Amino acid sequence: MTRQIIQTDAAPAAIGTYSQAVKCGQTVYLSGQIPLDPKTMELVNDSIEAEIHQVFRNLSAVIEAAGGRMSQLAKLNVFLTDLQHFPKVNEIMAEYFEVPYPARAAIGVAALPKGARVEADAVLVLD
Repeated sequence: MTRQIIQTDAAPAAIGTYSQAVKCGQTVYLSGQIPLDPKTMELVNDSIEAEIHQVFRNLSAVIEAAGGRMSQLAKLNVFLTDLQHFPKVNEIMAEYFEVPYPARAAIGVAALPKGARVEADAVLVLD
C-alpha cells in the first residue's frame, strides 16, 4: 500500500519531524494539532475556548486537504493540561461535529508543545 503525505498551508506547518497527515489507502492519520495560527505560527491562547476552536480549525484544514470532512473522523484524541476544561471541549465539539460522533479519548497531560493547553490528533476514514 502506498503512503501519501498530506500538507496544507491552511494549517500550521510541522514544528518537528512529522507530517501534518499520512494517507494509507482510505485511512488518514492526522498528527496532533495545537492552537497555532497557520499564518503567524503563534499560539492562539486568549482563552481556552479560543485554543479549542483553533485546534478544530487546524484539524479541519488538514482533513479538507486530505479530501475528507470532519464527519468522517473515526477516532479523535484530545489532550488537555487541565481536565477541568473537558466540559468546554464537549461544548465546542458540538459546533464541529454531528451525531454520530467519532470515538474519542480525553487524556490529561502534564504539558504540551509551546505551552498549549489543548492538542488533538485523529484518524479519518474516507468514504
